[in-house]
Amino acid sequence: MNLREDALKLHKENKGKLATKSKISVKTKEDLSLVYTPGVAEVCKEIAADKKKIYDYTMKANSVAVITDGSAVLGLRNIGAEASLPVMEGKSVLFKELADIDAFPICIKTQNDDEIISIAKNIAPVFGGINLEDIESPRCFKIEDALINIGIPVMHDDQHGTSIVILAALINASKVVGKKIENLKIVINGAGAAGIAVAKMLLCLGIDKKICTSVKEIILCDSKGIIYIGRDNLNEFKQQMAKITNRQNRKGTLKDALDGADVFIGLSTGNLLTANDIKKMNKDAIVFAMANPTPEIMPDEARKFAAIVGTGRSDFPNQINNSLSFPGVFRGALDAKATKINNEMKIAAARALAGCVKPTKDNILPYTLDKNVVPAIAEAVKRAAIETGVCRE
Repeated sequence: MNLREDALKLHKENKGKLATKSKISVKTKEDLSLVYTPGVAEVCKEIAADKKKIYDYTMKANSVAVITDGSAVLGLRNIGAEASLPVMEGKSVLFKELADIDAFPICIKTQNDDEIISIAKNIAPVFGGINLEDIESPRCFKIEDALINIGIPVMHDDQHGTSIVILAALINASKVVGKKIENLKIVINGAGAAGIAVAKMLLCLGIDKKICTSVKEIILCDSKGIIYIGRDNLNEFKQQMAKITNRQNRKGTLKDALDGADVFIGLSTGNLLTANDIKKMNKDAIVFAMANPTPEIMPDEARKFAAIVGTGRSDFPNQINNSLSFPGVFRGALDAKATKINNEMKIAAARALAGCVKPTKDNILPYTLDKNVVPAIAEAVKRAAIETGVCRE
């Protein structure tokens, strides 16, 4: 298989991966009068009188906008709106194939935060949810925060889809090695969107006593080393994280942070670590080296001292990929008629995902195309939305 040639051929032959399909057959004059004028005017009047009825009479109830500005696409970084479209099409295909959600790629040709926020708010009437995708950090935090209360579920998948899957992987990996999550010392390398979201997720586990109250310690690192209170050149988001992680205010490099750690979560760049670095960790260490396409440490090297190793790649055991989470999360949010996606819903999703497989050291998560995953997550998310009162009715 020649991945480049085959991928180019598939996309060129099909002119992309998405098409619009009508739910209604229009074959007669009567059909036309119902789906368009004059019959459609009656539907418009119903919605004008009560805007909530848009969910009853239109596509809104089962549609998601996949919105990007192309500033942080996969490992390709800032490639712009046009070049991001194949990825957003692919994301939309997964929404449909895995969760039967109609998703639409919206690639915005601006990287001005206020413009993106305005566009998203103004197209929201069409959609039941918004999946923010591949927007660079720290801009993604401002954009998501500005949209979180617009009345439909909004989730930046690079943050929360990733954190859900990593939490599920950690729940099962901890079971395999016989350690309790609340006793874990965790090092996260990468203080961008995903790294900060994972740290926050682990810090708020106390809202769901079915898992634990919290982890023992989290040390967050960026390219300059350990993040601590008083370190120079920290943006506002890293300053916030310094206040809630690294309780002992440790200083030094990533490799210093690994000394005595139970878990390494890499959300950074490839080839940063060696087996000798993993050797410094505690016995039965867990290593999630998530950098793509090249992990922070290759699995064979990490396994010399780690008990469990996961990556973002499909060609190694224990693939940890956010495609396991976002279809079920949005399916559940839409089914619940949720107005937002809160922490309780995310943690419920992680717990449900973890429960989809009996974990072993080489199988801590199910396969992305496992048909049991989306229904399990959707039901858990729907239940959490209802229990926490974030539903329209």
